[in-house]
Amino acid sequence: MERDESVFLMGEDIGEYGGAFKVTRGFLARFGATRVVDTPISEGGFTGAAAGAAHMGLRPVVEIQFMDFVSPAYDVLTNYIATSRYRGAGPLPLVVRGPVGGGSRGGPFHSQNVEMAFFHTPGLKIVYPATARDAKGLLKSAIRDDDPVIFEEHKGLYRAPHCRELLPDEDYVVPIGEARTVLEGDDLTVVTYGLMVHRSLEAAATLARDGARIEVIDLRTLLPLDEEAISASVRKTGKLLIVHEDTRTGGIAGEIAMRVNERAFEWLDGPILRVTAIDSPVPFSGELEDYFLPSVEDVVTAARYLLDY
Repeated sequence: MERDESVFLMGEDIGEYGGAFKVTRGFLARFGATRVVDTPISEGGFTGAAAGAAHMGLRPVVEIQFMDFVSPAYDVLTNYIATSRYRGAGPLPLVVRGPVGGGSRGGPFHSQNVEMAFFHTPGLKIVYPATARDAKGLLKSAIRDDDPVIFEEHKGLYRAPHCRELLPDEDYVVPIGEARTVLEGDDLTVVTYGLMVHRSLEAAATLARDGARIEVIDLRTLLPLDEEAISASVRKTGKLLIVHEDTRTGGIAGEIAMRVNERAFEWLDGPILRVTAIDSPVPFSGELEDYFLPSVEDVVTAARYLLDY
């Protein structure tokens, strides 16, 4: 925002309150009410207003307090914002960001993952970082992008001790559309993103004690998908496990599996498996939510099946 005065924020309780998870704390005092705009609880309304601002040359960053409630903005996002460039209306630089994911005992209204609601929409980009460094670099890339970006932030990573790191002061960016190999190995490829990157790394550490060398790929961007990074790893390991927190049916695992089938089928030495949440609304009960979400043990079990295949 210091670099580019066309960038401004809008969303529910982002000003004096600093946002539900304090992501914008201090921004109002620093940048003023014309660039940090509190909105009514009308996601469709203020997302549409942001689109208008983008057409006028501004770069709005919209916060949805919980991404579960992005659904009122679905019409304007998919039918208007995503199609802008295709309709000849030119670029539409706009970021819609907000918290997603379970583990906070928020139930079905405050714990969903919404990426697949937008995954099949041409014209949108979807970003889902797993580390503080990537969150900063990808958010800057998203703001500077001339096309609309859905930016998902897992609430379980906001204050996680293992995610704390010193970030460089230089103006670095992380390119949208590039996956990252977090851990190298040659026995099995695990493709994942968000909080599940960390659970997959825990699983890989457990399996390493048995001598297994697991490769973990953090997608970072879901749309566009880095197909080459996935296929290259599968060609090396011959086995693929996809891990995500979204529900099993309609999750991104099915799309990744099909693309690997199209690009690297002859390199596979076993079935493609997935570890996901179960097909259910997110439960309120803590015990039920733990059962609902993919665990480290779930990843270890699926990986061992593939390693022994």
